[in-house]
Amino acid sequence: MRGTLAALRPEHGFELREVDVGGDPDLESRYREWLPVVEIDGERAFVYYLDEAAFLRRLGAQSRA
Repeated sequence: MRGTLAALRPEHGFELREVDVGGDPDLESRYREWLPVVEIDGERAFVYYLDEAAFLRRLGAQSRA
């Protein structure tokens, strides 16, 4: 997912923040079974894989809101 998001970012200009949950017991317990995960505005949007078309639709919807 990371590579795909990084490749899409220059063209679409969204903020991307990567968080390493390793070493943080709270984050590890909350996210371990969902990794990798993409959240949009704090809401879980994609788990295990990224559907690029669906991501771009959600990104467009966020920008119109």
